[in-house]
Amino acid sequence: MDYAVFTGAILVIGVALALIAQWRDWRPPLIAAIGVGIAVRVLLMYTAAEGAWQPVDFVNSFKPAGEAVLRGEDPVLASNGGWHFLPTIPYVYGILLWFGIPWEYAGRLVTVVADIVLIPLVAKLAGGPKASLRAFQYALNPLALLVASIHGQVEPVALVFGVAAFVVARGPGSPERVGVTDSAVARFRLDVLRDGRNAVPRRALGMLVQALKPIPSDRADLKRAALAGLLMGLALCAKSWPIWLIPGFLLFLPHLRARIVGLFVTGVVPLFFLVTLPVFAGTSLSQIPEVIRVIQDIRPIVGEWGWTPWPTGGHWSLEPLMAKIGTYLIYVCVVAAVVIWRRADPIDMTLAILLIFMVVTPRLGAQYLLWFMPFLIARPTRFAWPAILGTSLWAAYGYIYMTQDPATWVELHSYWSRASIVLLPVLFLAMPWARRNPPEPEPAEPATPAGPASVTSTA
Repeated sequence: MDYAVFTGAILVIGVALALIAQWRDWRPPLIAAIGVGIAVRVLLMYTAAEGAWQPVDFVNSFKPAGEAVLRGEDPVLASNGGWHFLPTIPYVYGILLWFGIPWEYAGRLVTVVADIVLIPLVAKLAGGPKASLRAFQYALNPLALLVASIHGQVEPVALVFGVAAFVVARGPGSPERVGVTDSAVARFRLDVLRDGRNAVPRRALGMLVQALKPIPSDRADLKRAALAGLLMGLALCAKSWPIWLIPGFLLFLPHLRARIVGLFVTGVVPLFFLVTLPVFAGTSLSQIPEVIRVIQDIRPIVGEWGWTPWPTGGHWSLEPLMAKIGTYLIYVCVVAAVVIWRRADPIDMTLAILLIFMVVTPRLGAQYLLWFMPFLIARPTRFAWPAILGTSLWAAYGYIYMTQDPATWVELHSYWSRASIVLLPVLFLAMPWARRNPPEPEPAEPATPAGPASVTSTA
């Protein structure tokens, strides 16, 4: 990497300012946080674009996808397996290249703009009096700066739509929410005790029918759910991993009808970009099954992060068995996180899901560590800063120092990848353990009638 010392100095200064802001409880205006975020991202984008070193996937995977769109070809098939996602972002790449913007800038411009928009969204996600502090801390987050401005990876694009979906789904009101409340379950149990177990199917059906009935705020709720679903669908069009955001996103919606609408629209958006490939990307109908196969094909490469580098000696390796074990671990742990944090704020549930994914996953690129950053910064836990600093330091060593030349990368990779295991307990401790069971809001007590009517009703 070129400008390594300069880049490292910017990151260290940014971290120092973020920590001082935490210590001194600075709450700069949101516009100031956005201005700082724009300045550092544009500066690092310029130095990265002007340097001789460019990330391998940025040049060999992302650029061919954008050039394919420019030529009117399918970006998935024409990139020789380099692009494994829907063509949404390559469409933007193609437009920027069509305007004559050099690829070194065009490819990063997409991610830098998305990451800048994330700054006010983190403030919205946090809410409360410290919202601008959280925005300022995200504006200077070293991992976000590396991924968006240096690597040009598309994680910020998926995050900007995913976080926006959370903000819209939560709607107005207090930023503090709860997940699945116990009140409905308690009523159901009382009904079973009163009517007997034979009444369970009838009672469950009655509850479902009642949940599907329109309510006075139905129109506004469904419009909000549709917009939130549209945003979450666009997140899935950028990459497939935002599927882990869906449980928390649905819990933020106010009732079952809204959740059905939100989930439906979320699924329709990726389907739209798939079926319109013949219109916008020049894909023939006969090629669509092949496009789906390429998108679904994930090579079982392990050895970059966590527990898998130790069996592989710290080197990349195709290990189907380890990949399968890790995938099953992810499923089990994600389900466990949903169950354990079902009563918590949906942001806390999502944070738990993303962090436990990082702990057990068999394969991970440094850019994946950005997934949880907006949520952890918006709602920090006791071990939030050890997790932020640890993962940022690990990623920065790989991005800045190990990319000086190919020989340095080969020499240091095995040590770097195996060292990542130290971060697993830190990420585990950073999960929102203390916020698993927030107090349920008190139900409003019915007004007591006054006068003779009160006497009559008591009698």
